[in-house]
Amino acid sequence: MAALLYSFRRCPYAMRARMAVAYAGVSVETVEVSLKAKPPEMLERSPKGTVPVLVLDDQVLEQSLDIMRWALAQNDPDDWSMASDPEAQRQIAELIAENDGSFKTDLDRYKYAVRYPEFTQAEYRARGEVFLERLEELLAERDFLVADHLTLADTALAPFVRQFCYVDPEWFWQSHYPKLQGWLKRFLESALFVNAMAKHTALP
Repeated sequence: MAALLYSFRRCPYAMRARMAVAYAGVSVETVEVSLKAKPPEMLERSPKGTVPVLVLDDQVLEQSLDIMRWALAQNDPDDWSMASDPEAQRQIAELIAENDGSFKTDLDRYKYAVRYPEFTQAEYRARGEVFLERLEELLAERDFLVADHLTLADTALAPFVRQFCYVDPEWFWQSHYPKLQGWLKRFLESALFVNAMAKHTALP
């Protein structure tokens, strides 16, 4: 049975899984999922019902980072994992943890501020900017976050920065984060992102 990657194009977790699989060049069939009518075969293998899900012959991976690491374990030609650099690996892990933790919380509240009336949308954006400022500082010395080339950190974080940008694009592209803007623009225009985000037939 071919490996199946259940995905949803607008989900940042699914985006980064798709890119890692595409980068590694592994043979995986991507299945677009309608979140309003999830395919029974996906729910049978992954009852939690969220994407991405990678169904392999011998296991089911239900977390985007697990899927990314699986893909890199198959093939990592440009050393996204920084295999021989423990300090870079530590930095990658820290950035992903902050992105998936506090920044994702701030992003959700910024995007859906009406659901969280404790603070204004601008206040939620300011909270998220703490992370943007850290990324801007990292990009001051190089074009990528951790090394002089794309790593797991760039690919894991970019879909979430993209989502933050799209809440108010006019604000983002006029903000005081020129290095981050350039980094995101290169990401969005990259063949990796464009090809990984090609449309697939939706199920059901």
